[in-house]
Amino acid sequence: MMVSMNRESNSHGVSAVAPLPEQKKEEEGVAEGDVKGPSGLKYGITENPGLVPLIYYGLQHYLSLVGSLVLIPLIMVPTMGGTDNDTANVISTMLFLSGVTTILHSYFGTRLPLVQGSSFVYLAPAMVIINAEEFRILHIMHIMRELQGAIIVGSIFQCILGLSGLMSLLLRIINPIVVAPTVAAVGLAFFSYGFPQAGTCMEISIPQIALVLIFTLHLRGISIFGHHTFRIYAIPLSVTLTWIYASFLTAGGAYNYKGCNPKIPSSNILTDACRKHAYTMKHCRTDISNALSTSAWLRIPYPLQWGFPIFHFRTCIIMAIVSLVASVDSIGTYHSASLRVNLRPPTPRVVSRGIALEGFCSILAGLWGSGTGSTTLTENVHTIDTTKVASRRVVELGAAFMILFSFMGKVGALIASIPQALAASVLCFIWALIAALGLSTLQYSQSASFRNMTIVGVSLFLGLSIPAYFQQYKPQTSLILPAYLLDFAINALMSLNMVVTLLVAFVLDNTVPGSQQERGVYIWSRAEDIATDPSQPSAYSLPRKIARCFFWAKCLGV
Repeated sequence: MMVSMNRESNSHGVSAVAPLPEQKKEEEGVAEGDVKGPSGLKYGITENPGLVPLIYYGLQHYLSLVGSLVLIPLIMVPTMGGTDNDTANVISTMLFLSGVTTILHSYFGTRLPLVQGSSFVYLAPAMVIINAEEFRILHIMHIMRELQGAIIVGSIFQCILGLSGLMSLLLRIINPIVVAPTVAAVGLAFFSYGFPQAGTCMEISIPQIALVLIFTLHLRGISIFGHHTFRIYAIPLSVTLTWIYASFLTAGGAYNYKGCNPKIPSSNILTDACRKHAYTMKHCRTDISNALSTSAWLRIPYPLQWGFPIFHFRTCIIMAIVSLVASVDSIGTYHSASLRVNLRPPTPRVVSRGIALEGFCSILAGLWGSGTGSTTLTENVHTIDTTKVASRRVVELGAAFMILFSFMGKVGALIASIPQALAASVLCFIWALIAALGLSTLQYSQSASFRNMTIVGVSLFLGLSIPAYFQQYKPQTSLILPAYLLDFAINALMSLNMVVTLLVAFVLDNTVPGSQQERGVYIWSRAEDIATDPSQPSAYSLPRKIARCFFWAKCLGV
C-alpha cells in the first residue's frame, strides 16, 4: 500500500514533503554509532571522510550497484551473435564510461552524488533494433555501429533539450504521476525475459533469487562491525555463493550428457539428443565461457572500437524519443536523491544542466560503443538509502576505480563468465527493484486519490498491453521506401512499454483536473532561495573556475 504524504511549507517558504514517522534504527539499516544528521547520513554531500574510509565507501557504493552496471552486455552481446571476448570488451567499456561520466556529472551536472552508467531505459529499444528482421543476419560489428549512430543522434536531441531551456518548461508538466508509472514500466518491460531465461536452470536460479531476497529483506538489520553487510552487498554476495555452488554442479557432472560436448556450437551439433541439451549446457555450465582464457590482461577502451557509426533515420528517431524517457527517469531521481541527502530540490536550471550533460555522456557512450546510452541510474536512491553515504568525494573515487578496473581486461572477462541463467536471476531482482523505486515516487502525491490510482493503473496496463499488440506486426517492405522507415520507427516505439506508459500518463495527468497537492506537483527550488541558504550554497554550484568558463550558458537556461 502506498503512503500518502502531505506537502507543507518549511521555514524557507519552499514546499517540502512531510517526513514519514520515525522507524526503528534496525529498519533504517544504520548502526548505533553511525547516525549523523536528520536522515541518519554518515557523510553529507560535501564531507570528506578521509582517505581510508573514502576508498572503502567508494568501492562499497559501486559494489552495491554492480548488477545494474555490468549485466546489460550479458543480454545484448549474445543476442547480436557476439563472442565471449566481445562481451568482456563491452563490459570493460561500460565500466570505463561509468567512471568518466560519473566524474563529469559530479563536476558539471547536478553535482548530486549520483552514479552514471548504461541504463535499462536504453536496453529495450536496443533489443528491438537487434531483433529486427534485417539485423538478425548481420555481424555484431555492423549492429553495434547502427546502435552507436542512433544513440549519438538521440543524445544530441537530449543535449538540445537541456541547453535550450526546453527542459525547464517540461518540468512544469512532468510530475510524480507521470514519473512513477514510466520508471516502473522500465523494470516491468523485461518480465517476459527474466524468469523464462532464469528458469532454464531452476537449481541455480531459485537459490540465487532466494539468497538475494534473504540478504536484502530478512537479514537487512544484521550489523557486522557496524556495517549492514548483507543489505549493502546483497547482489555480489549472493552471486558469489551461487556461482560457487553452480561450479560444483558443473564439476560434479550435473550438466554432462553422453556424447555431447558443451564447447561445440549448437548449430554444429548433428545428433538430436545433444541438440536438445545444448541450450541447458550453454545457460547453466560455469566452464562454457572462454572469456578468461582469451582476453588480454591490459586493454584500454577506445573510441570507434567497432568502426564508424552508421546513421539511419529509422533507428535514430527511436533513440531520440527514448532519450526523452531517460530524461523523465532522471528528473525523478534528481528530486528523490536531493531529499535523501538533506538538500533542497535543484533549480530548473540545475536540472537542465544535468539533462544536457547526460546527453553529452550518451554521445561518449555512442562513440565508445557500449551499445546503450548513459544516464543516471534509478538505483542510486536505493544505494544512498542503504549505505547512508552521500559524499560526492566517495562517488568520484569509486568512479576512478571503475576506470582503473576497465583497463584490466580480466575483470570484464570474469564478469562475462557468469552463467546466463545466473545473470537472468539477478536481473529478475534488479528489474523488480526498478519497478518498486518507480512506484515509490507516488509518495510525493496523494497516492490514495482515485484520480491518481486510475491514471497509474491505466498507464501501466496499456503500457504492457499495447506493445504486446504491436509486437505481432513486423514491417516487411523494402528498406528504401520512406513509408517503411516511418512504419519501422512507429512500430518499434509502440512496442516499447515505457514509451506507451509515458505517453498515456503524460496525457492523462495533464488533462484530468486535480489540485497541485493531489497531483504532487514537483516544487523546484529558486536560485535565490539556495543562494541565501547558508547550509547549502555550494551544493549545486559549479566549481568557481569551471563556472567562469560557462557564464555564457546562463542565457540558455543552464
